[in-house]
This record gives sequence, structure tokens and C-alpha cells, in this order.
Amino acid sequence: MKYIELTIHTTGEASEIIADIMWGYTDFGVTICDAADIISLQKGVGGAYWDYIDESVTESAPTDVLVKCYLEKDSAQETTKSILADIENAKEMSGGCIPFGTLEDTKREVDGDDWIEVWKKHFRPIHLGKIVVVPEWIDYTPQEDERIVLLDSNMAFGTGEHETTSSCVELMQDYLRPDSVCIDVGCGSGILGISALKLGAKKAYLTDIDEIAVTSSLHNAALNGVAGNAVVAHSNLLDDTDIQGDIVLANITGEILVLLAPSMPKNLKKTGVLILSGIIESRLQMVKEAYEKVGLEVIRERQKGEWFALVLRHRP
Repeated sequence: MKYIELTIHTTGEASEIIADIMWGYTDFGVTICDAADIISLQKGVGGAYWDYIDESVTESAPTDVLVKCYLEKDSAQETTKSILADIENAKEMSGGCIPFGTLEDTKREVDGDDWIEVWKKHFRPIHLGKIVVVPEWIDYTPQEDERIVLLDSNMAFGTGEHETTSSCVELMQDYLRPDSVCIDVGCGSGILGISALKLGAKKAYLTDIDEIAVTSSLHNAALNGVAGNAVVAHSNLLDDTDIQGDIVLANITGEILVLLAPSMPKNLKKTGVLILSGIIESRLQMVKEAYEKVGLEVIRERQKGEWFALVLRHRP
């Protein structure tokens, strides 16, 4: 089967936004090609590189980031128009706070089997503390004390590669207890809630407004053998205020986190922690103020790349 590969030229700051838009129009894969990721993966202790790498890449890494998706050939033309319109709308809504780059788009025809294999080569096991995120097609033997999270990540955002997701997975491990109840708001692939269950949480509630994310989370929960302890809901937040989380996680944009601030505390135990991620520096203070207004205080702040994560609790 023939597909159309649509490529958008953008920036690192806007790449996840564009990828998220693309996921709304395809079930056939989205990839982000960023030279900065290559440098980050290869760079080791003391600034040395783990493998040979072209010096031109490390000396002046290109700012141009490519975001690609794969569309059915027959409907690609109309779908591309919709994707580009949504990207322009997102750019306008950012108010100039997020650079989107040139947004030049290119298209080429590819064979189905070819792009699937290329897409799969992008993913490798990702180590996030005790959690190792492993694509389901890779055979990985865990080390002692490691917990494998298998992902079929071709349906929704959240593979653990991005700083926003990895920060959440790493931070939760400092607060999770064997009897913890975890709530994952905007669950995407389900990686956060599933990781919590793999680490010993007794229950995880996952919510998302995207039907594809709900389907993906259900699929990945079953894939990991934790479906019995995972509840997945197609909604913004949990409607049941009787459900209280020891850990509530939300890896969403700063603007959405602000909108959710008044409702978020209702499902957070008085002794629980709220972990927020997906925040750029220009939105950091705005997010902090929104949650301080609803009685939460920041007890920890972490930066990874361009992104910030916060840990909050109820103010004593």
C-alpha cells in the first residue's frame, strides 16, 4: 500500500505541538527528527560522546526540526490542508511565545512496508530510573530491579523519549508507594499510569479527551498485563470526586494546566503530590500562580532541556 509522507519544518519548541496535531489525523505513525536529540543521546559523562558523530553536527546543530506523518494516499491532499490549518491556528494561539520556524511542508510517496520499518528503527529501550520503556517489537531482558513498560506507540503521544514524559516518570518514583493510587490526566499512550502500576501502585485512573489516546492506553495496559488495575476514561478529568490520588500527573501544555487548576485539587489526597510537566519557561510563573491560588504549593522544580516540571502539594 502506498502512503504520503508529510514533512513539516519547524523548531524544537513547536515540534511536539505539531506532532500532537498530526496524531489527530493519522493512525500510521508520526516521527520527530531533531539533531539536538542525537547529540543528547550520544553525549556522555564529561562531555564525551559514546559513539562517533559528525563534528559538523556538534559544532552547529541545525535549528530546523522535521516532524513527519504518514497519510493514506487517496485522502492525503485534503488531510494535509486540515493539518496545516490546525498548525497555523496553534501558532496564532501561542501569541508569538513559541517559535514555529518556517513551517515549510514537503510530501513524498512511500511504500507501506518501507516507512513502517524506518519508523520502528527510531525507537530503542529508554531507561527512566527503574522503568525501561521498550517498544513491543524489541526483545529486552531487564536487569535486576528494572520494570519493563511495553509500548505500541503508533497510536498516541508518549514514548518516554521527550523530556516532559521522562521527567514525570522519573519524578513519580520518588513519591510512589505500594498502596498508591495514581491519576494520569491527559494520558496519551498511557505510559505514566502504566509505569505507576509496574512500580507497584494498586490502582491507576487514566483520562484523555482524545479517543485515540483512550484506545491506545487501553491497548498498552492490556499489553503490559495491568488492565485489571487501570481505569481509562474519555474525559478531561475524573468526574468522581470520591476518587483520591496519592499521585496526580498531568503532562500537558502550560495553558491547559492553568485551565485545569481549579478542578485538579479535588482528586488529590491531602497527603498526595501533583506532578505537572510540559511547561515552557515563559509559562512557568503563570502555572505556579494558578496552582497557588487553589491552595497548592510548589515543593520541587525540575528543568530538562527547554521544559519544566513541578511537584506540588496541598498547602498546610
